[in-house]
Amino acid sequence: MLPSHPAPELSPARVTVVLRILVLSTFVVLLNETIMVNAIPRLMREFEVTAAAAGWLSTAFMLTMAVVIPVTGWFLQRVTTRTAFGVAMALFLSGTLLAAAAPAFPVLLGARVIQAGGTAVMMPLLMTTLMTLVPPHDRGRVMGNITLVISVAPALGPAVSGVLLQLGTWRLLFLAVLPIAGAMAVFGLRRLVNIGEPQAGPIDVLSVLLAATGFGALVYGLSGLGAPEGAQATAAPVLTAAGAVLVGLFAWRQLALQRSSTPLLDLRTLTFRHFSVALGVMCLSFMALMGAFILLPIYLQDVVGLTSLQTGLLLIPGGLTMGLLGPQVGKLYDRLGAPRLVVPGAVLTALCLALFTLVGEETSPWLVLALHVALSAGMAFVFTPIFTSGLAVLPPHLYPHGSAILGSLQQVAAAAGTAVVISVMSGRAAAAAAEGAEKTGALATGVQWGFGVGAALAGLTVLIALLVRTPPAPQEPAAEAEGETSPDKAAQPSV
Repeated sequence: MLPSHPAPELSPARVTVVLRILVLSTFVVLLNETIMVNAIPRLMREFEVTAAAAGWLSTAFMLTMAVVIPVTGWFLQRVTTRTAFGVAMALFLSGTLLAAAAPAFPVLLGARVIQAGGTAVMMPLLMTTLMTLVPPHDRGRVMGNITLVISVAPALGPAVSGVLLQLGTWRLLFLAVLPIAGAMAVFGLRRLVNIGEPQAGPIDVLSVLLAATGFGALVYGLSGLGAPEGAQATAAPVLTAAGAVLVGLFAWRQLALQRSSTPLLDLRTLTFRHFSVALGVMCLSFMALMGAFILLPIYLQDVVGLTSLQTGLLLIPGGLTMGLLGPQVGKLYDRLGAPRLVVPGAVLTALCLALFTLVGEETSPWLVLALHVALSAGMAFVFTPIFTSGLAVLPPHLYPHGSAILGSLQQVAAAAGTAVVISVMSGRAAAAAAEGAEKTGALATGVQWGFGVGAALAGLTVLIALLVRTPPAPQEPAAEAEGETSPDKAAQPSV
């Protein structure tokens, strides 16, 4: 074990400070996951690159997240809280500064990869710290505030970029974030305290290689399934299959390591039924949500005819709705439990996506705004309770691994949802055009079918949500009850 002081007893006020630092920092870094969407046309002109190449600025960010997050379960157990925070913010700030000054497209792409490396550490760090510091009876309220980070930051990315691009150069997307992130880094390193004791242990190189290649190939392959004809589209099915096989080998390797050593990602989290059900709800919900995020800007700009700024402003109320509802939903979770919130939220989400299948060329933007707000409200009632109840059932030493699994599969779900929706939209639009529909009408038809896929995914979410139960107090799985306890448990502070 690495030398370390015992975790301090923290007052509620100090716990609040620690969590606010992590929440605000994570919000800033997650905002950048989708902030490049509206800048792609401008970057294509400035750097003279194709749309496919420019799209890599978003794909590479998501790809890096998928590769790095599986390692964070191991990493967070072996460094202090302050070290993890410092590494995450240093990577993010370095990437942001490099992106703002990028003289060429390859430099900008590399900067996005560095940014994503920092972002991949922040989210599991936040979730693990929350589950460690906050007592069970108060987790719903606190997790409600964190909904702002998980859901609203990516949702606001396109809106924020639309406003900043209206004000000036694309470099503002990074220059505006840089001082805020820098201030959070300095303040955080001054006020954060270390939670628990880091544990010494080797890292399994084969697991790292399998995780990196498996999750990387899977996310890249899935993102290419919806691409137009070309090299990426041709390779996508092969890469998706290869990625799935490698992820399966990674899982097999972790199961083997659980019997004799320390796994990179502890899959004993999946032996907890409540966690597995929550994972299923989260993946399907995120697939549906990311599909809607991709379709709405396409529909509003290419079918309705709005500008990027108007589109961004139209989508802001939905993001704010999700954020403002988060704390209230969290309080309701503490009183009512998960099932009474998740099921109605999933039903509302499915209903809104079903209504989106009716949009067309003449649909009022105000109706789209109302549906987007209602959709965001439904998602708020799903995400806050499902994250809280899913992690709450795990013993403390599995919190980092549970957070890492949620984060990894969230990236896979985002890529899968985007790929399926884009593929269906493109195929149906092409079919409509072949039948004689004009370009705008054909695209509207494709968008309707895309939303239909989202509605179907949301319908499946409703069925799985019916299995959600209010979790019991955390208990050790059978393997640990026989003596495989973790030293991490003794290192957890009481608050």
